[in-house]
Amino acid sequence: MVKLTRIYTRTGDAGETGLGDGSRVAKTDPRVAAYGTVDELNALLGLCRLQAGPDLDSALARVQNDLFDLGADLCTPEMEDPPFEPLRVVASQVAWLEAEIDRVNANLETLRSFILPAGSAAAAHLHHARTVARRAERETAALAATEAINAEVLRYLNRLSDYLFVLARDANRDAGGDVLWKPGASRDA
Repeated sequence: MVKLTRIYTRTGDAGETGLGDGSRVAKTDPRVAAYGTVDELNALLGLCRLQAGPDLDSALARVQNDLFDLGADLCTPEMEDPPFEPLRVVASQVAWLEAEIDRVNANLETLRSFILPAGSAAAAHLHHARTVARRAERETAALAATEAINAEVLRYLNRLSDYLFVLARDANRDAGGDVLWKPGASRDA
C-alpha cells in the first residue's frame, strides 16, 4: 500500500525523476512523457465524470483506476528476473473495454459521416479525453519503438480512445444527436 507522508522530495529539482525500478531518468524521457500523458488523461476523465450519470460515472471510475495500473506499468521498465512483481495491464482489462464498446455502440445509429467533437457538455469532454488518449497512445508507441513495453498497454490505449468515442456519441444521442461534419461547407460562403 502507498503511504505518502511528504509530498515534495526535492529529488526532481535537477530535472530527473525516479522510475518504478528505482532507476533515474530525465523528466523529458519518452517513458515519462507517455505516463505523464496518461496522468493528464486520467485528470480529464475526472472532468468527464462531472457530466456523467451514475452508470457512466461508474464506468469512468473503473477506467481511471485502470489508467493508474497502466501508468504504473509504463513507469516500471521491463526487467529480467525482477526483484518484485510489477503491476502490468492484462488482457482482461482490454476485453472489458471491447465489451463496453460493443454494448454502447449497439444502441447508436450507423455513422454515415465523420462527426465534429461537439454537442453536449458531456460529449465535448469525452471527445477531448479521446484526443488525449490518442496522444498517450502515440507517445507510448514511440516509446515501444525504442524500449520493450507490455503490449497490452498499447492495446488498452487504442481501445480506450474508441470507447471514449462511442461514449461521446451516446452522450449526444440524448442531446439532439451527433454534430456532423459537412465537407467544404464554408468554402463558398
